[in-house]
Amino acid sequence: MNNVGSAGDVLEDDPVGRLKVYVYELPSKYNKKILQKDPRCLSHMFAAEIYMHRFLLSSPVRTLNPEEADWFYTPIYATCDLTPTGLPLPFKSPRMVRSAIQLISSSWPYWNRTEGADHFFVVPHDFGACFHYQEEKAIERGILPILQRATLVQTFGQRNHVCLNEGSITIPPYAPPQKMQARQIPLDTPRSIFVYFRGLFYDVNNDPEGGYYASGRGARAAVWENFKNNPLFDISTEHPTTYYEDMQRAIFCLCPLGWAPWSPRLVEAVVFGCIPVIIADDIVLPFADAIPWEEIGVFVAEEDVPKLDTILTSIPPEVILRKQRLLANPSMKRAMLFPQPALPGDAFHQILNGLARKLPHQKSIYLKPGEKILNWTAGPVGDLKPW
Repeated sequence: MNNVGSAGDVLEDDPVGRLKVYVYELPSKYNKKILQKDPRCLSHMFAAEIYMHRFLLSSPVRTLNPEEADWFYTPIYATCDLTPTGLPLPFKSPRMVRSAIQLISSSWPYWNRTEGADHFFVVPHDFGACFHYQEEKAIERGILPILQRATLVQTFGQRNHVCLNEGSITIPPYAPPQKMQARQIPLDTPRSIFVYFRGLFYDVNNDPEGGYYASGRGARAAVWENFKNNPLFDISTEHPTTYYEDMQRAIFCLCPLGWAPWSPRLVEAVVFGCIPVIIADDIVLPFADAIPWEEIGVFVAEEDVPKLDTILTSIPPEVILRKQRLLANPSMKRAMLFPQPALPGDAFHQILNGLARKLPHQKSIYLKPGEKILNWTAGPVGDLKPW
């Protein structure tokens, strides 16, 4: 794990003055119009793409002079195409992204200088810029070829996976800050629940097209089969109205991988001071270069799920207390959230810090005149249709 520094020191870095971002002005069909058609996009797990756009428009790191920009940002709402039940369909996203890049590369000179190596895109979908919600299909597709040189800001993070490029910035999924704020209970409430989890153990209806997949490589099913009758484990598929309050009464909150390795439970656990038990081999956690995940969470290998009770009951009380103290640090919680308006050290600022740490750009990103690296016609034929 490349978790450097002690809790919170890097989290409080101020990105202002360390980078300048140019925001491309795109026709509203790439962003605002899509949102007008479906305002649900403002509250789903993928909403970071919308809030990041709003944040940058009024951020002091924004420059109106592209000549002095370190980074270029293309505001596309690629996950705001929802089924009636609110699940995002990624099938139009590749064509939309290609269309936007065709536009910026023909209207401004900056894309062609580097073929996107100084551009970043927010792609918060299940498997990022692989643009599919089924892992096998996402792997088959791979990252959209024309995004191969760009920096991808994405919720999906798994080591040695084709859908995560070296140098991507892994972010938390969006969880509604006001809603969580409103449900805080007194800090001195005793944590009387040992292990807490609410969610599906078998994924029946998470496929937007109605298929059936075993949830989370079997990790969730193993939790249920081994611990459904264990009194230390408060686990169920029922989602109670007291979900947020219950997390604040629990010592450990399970964060097993589901559809993808990441889930909003991680954000909720940190915000509510419940020690996250991360069951997702090879996961790359949000802002892992700034948040000391090893110190605040517990990592359990997927194959060790049957021993979960022994693993958790054998953690010494002083280790639990230390993790709880670190979790109580407001800078930890803030780094997980996208508040409106933005606050110093929040997830927006952590993204900017991540971009600032990648500066200065290597001279080698600039192409020689006439040089082309990317293949614009690569990828499935369906992706090449106009959007």
